[in-house]
Amino acid sequence: VFLSAHYTGDDLVPKYDEGEQWKKVFGPVFIYVNSLFDGNDRLQLWEDAKIQLMIEEQSWPYSFPASEDYPKSEQRGYVSGRLLVKDRYINSDYISANGAYVGLAPPGEVGSWQRECKDYQFWSRADENGYFSIDYVREGDYNLYAWVPGFIGDYRYDIVLTITSGSYVEMGDLVYEPPRNGPTLWEIGIPDRSAAEFYVPEPNPNFVNKLYVNHPDKFRQYGLWERYAELYPDNDLVYTVGESDYTKDWFFAQVTRKKEGTKASYQGTTWQIQFKLDEVDKSTNYTLRIALASATFSELQVRVNDPKVGNAPLFTSGLIGRDNSIARHGIHGLYWLYNVSVPATRLVQGDNTIFLTQPRSTSPFQGIMYDYIRLEGPPSSPSPTS
Repeated sequence: VFLSAHYTGDDLVPKYDEGEQWKKVFGPVFIYVNSLFDGNDRLQLWEDAKIQLMIEEQSWPYSFPASEDYPKSEQRGYVSGRLLVKDRYINSDYISANGAYVGLAPPGEVGSWQRECKDYQFWSRADENGYFSIDYVREGDYNLYAWVPGFIGDYRYDIVLTITSGSYVEMGDLVYEPPRNGPTLWEIGIPDRSAAEFYVPEPNPNFVNKLYVNHPDKFRQYGLWERYAELYPDNDLVYTVGESDYTKDWFFAQVTRKKEGTKASYQGTTWQIQFKLDEVDKSTNYTLRIALASATFSELQVRVNDPKVGNAPLFTSGLIGRDNSIARHGIHGLYWLYNVSVPATRLVQGDNTIFLTQPRSTSPFQGIMYDYIRLEGPPSSPSPTS
């Protein structure tokens, strides 16, 4: 199945106008079958397959397809350049976009490549100095997009690039300025579009997948969402800035809680972030950046120093997401970034609390995976105490 709503819902299903003609090449498809002599280590099959994979990657695009819809290598174009990051609150100089994902996709809005599945995309990763090369690109019009591990948001080169047969496009130095209003007062997580750095519990012994025991991908186990209520039987998660450790104290997904004594009945959850401020600049606003790694039929509500869920939130995302990462044992889906303006009148000198509520609760799979959270002060804000 090349096109399906099974994993991500309608977000990644192509939309066609009435009478629209459309075609897209999938393939060629390569199937590799190897064999093992008696007595040999079975892992040799896996190692041999990985070697064959490298051979096939180096052979792409193949020369043997005869279809006119499959251009040969000499009929494709090339794009290269360098991506830099400018964030004066981290470094006064330009920062190399080390490991950035840089790609060409059909023209659209910033970040539109994420949901674009109708036409072709071509991607590469930048080296440690930010240099990138995107090879063997089909003819057509594209925007150049990128996102950089370690920084929030998306980059788009605003001018549409037209790729022709055999063309070489040198972009030179490109500069991405990620969203930023003021200095970081505190942060939780790593901005890498994944929730893998947060706490992933051990699975229920009855459901252990032995392939992922002592494996980096601990999240690939069944039923991990049920462990939340076991770890927090009476009250929801509370994270204290300066004391808590997000690798141990921030559950990898904000899921619903199954009600005791009832069948298939769930309730929403509210997490707290507690922090101190030495002083508050009442003349301006603060900014809360919330990046999500996944959302499934969920809603994010934000309240500041207001614990009553019944009160109108400072911010709500509304109903978002269908990527089903929790149920599919994943750790990320589609990326969402919210920039919440926090009036200084909502903050106080001393102890403060941000309440994050996910109220949707008709199934165990409704929830949010956070990527990264940051509170920014005003441009002249002093450093926080913790």
